[in-house]
This record gives sequence, structure tokens and C-alpha cells, in this order.
Amino acid sequence: MIHSIFKTVFALAMLVALTFVNNAQANVPAKNKAIRVLLVGGGSSHDFDKWYKQEDVQTLQKDGLATVEYTSDPTTILSKLPEIDVLLLANNQPIANAATRKAIFDFVEAGKGLVLAHPALWYNWADWPEYNQKLVGGGSKGHDKYGPFDVTVTNKKHPVTKNVPAQFHLDDELYYLIADPSGSPIEVLATAKAANSDKVFPSIVIVKYPKSRIVGIALGHDAASHTIAPYQTILRNAVKWAAGK
Repeated sequence: MIHSIFKTVFALAMLVALTFVNNAQANVPAKNKAIRVLLVGGGSSHDFDKWYKQEDVQTLQKDGLATVEYTSDPTTILSKLPEIDVLLLANNQPIANAATRKAIFDFVEAGKGLVLAHPALWYNWADWPEYNQKLVGGGSKGHDKYGPFDVTVTNKKHPVTKNVPAQFHLDDELYYLIADPSGSPIEVLATAKAANSDKVFPSIVIVKYPKSRIVGIALGHDAASHTIAPYQTILRNAVKWAAGK
């Protein structure tokens, strides 16, 4: 009789324990899930497949931070937006479809994250001024000849610059990133300056869009940026912060 009671109590205890474990697993915060990213590349003057499709996808997927789908076909953006947490634009080819343009704005209006990498910070589309004005807060119309310069972190407390050296050196195109006074305000997290110039330009920025988290990264021409630890840390931090995690 005692043995039977013991077996019953033990079985009930195991049932309670399993229920607790299952409930705990079901309530794992969403922040522990991989961030769903669509990375859009393609266009001119850059090896998009090598540095964005291969290198940056690998950087973001390391340690399960994100699951990344890469496309160089802007016509696929529209159907993918409902499935993702962060849109990472790295293209300088046209996004010509009006419905896709509207959907991108709807995406950020819904509070989803946007990261704008190197080519996407250019004034690429004269027929879509709202892109630069509202989503970039300005943009670049020129850059130094490819070569060496220093990047200096000006806001070390922001999550995007966490674990990034206070200053680092690289070879890249130093973008003349200039804020649009009539556009969305930007917060500068890091600046770039060439040794042979007194001019200082924003390099990493937060675009103060009311309902979304938007990060602009002016770095990213080739291996000298994509393969170094500071850039990789900035990229991972940017996607994580843009996703609200």
C-alpha cells in the first residue's frame, strides 16, 4: 500500500515538474529568438555577393544572432516584409515599384527595424526624395578616393557602439554623409576623418524616425571593412538594436 502511494506521489511530482518546464520553455522571451533579417544588395561599384551576401550574412548569423535571407532582386522585398524583424538595405540599384516603396515606409511605421548600409546612404533615387529625407535623414553625394582614415566613436554609451574600440583605422570610401536640415534628425555615434583633411563626417548614425529604430552605417566598401572586428561588431549591434533587443 505504502509503495503504491509512493509511486502515485512520485508520478504527480514528475507531472508537475514537466508542466513547469514546458511552461517555462513556452514563455522564453522573444529576445532569445534569432532576429529575422532581409538583406537587400545589388547595384554598381561594389562586390555585393562577396561582401554582403557572403561576409555580412555570415557575421550576422554567427552564434545564432540572426537568420538572414539575401536578395539582389528588389521585386522580392514586398512579399518578404511581413516575415522579418529587420530590413537591411545595402543596395544602390533602384527600388522602382511604388507598392514596395510604400511597404517599406509602412514597415518602419509599424515599428520594425531598418539598417542602412554604405551604398544605401547615397542619394540614389531622384524620384524618391522621401527615402533620403525621412529614412536616412540626409545622405551622401560624394566620398574621398578609397584609402585610409580613422573612425572615432563619439557616443560610447549607445548599444550600437557597445564593445567597439574608441577609435579604429581602416581603408574604405570616406562618405561625405551630410544631414538634411528638413529631414529626420540624426544622432551621430561615430565620425570619420582622413589624416590629410580637417573635415569630419558622420560614419555611424541613428536616424530619429518617430516609430522605428533606424541605423546608418557609412562604412562597407570591401574586405578592409567587412572583415574587421569593429565593423562586424557595429553591424551585429545595429541589427540587434534595430530589432529592439
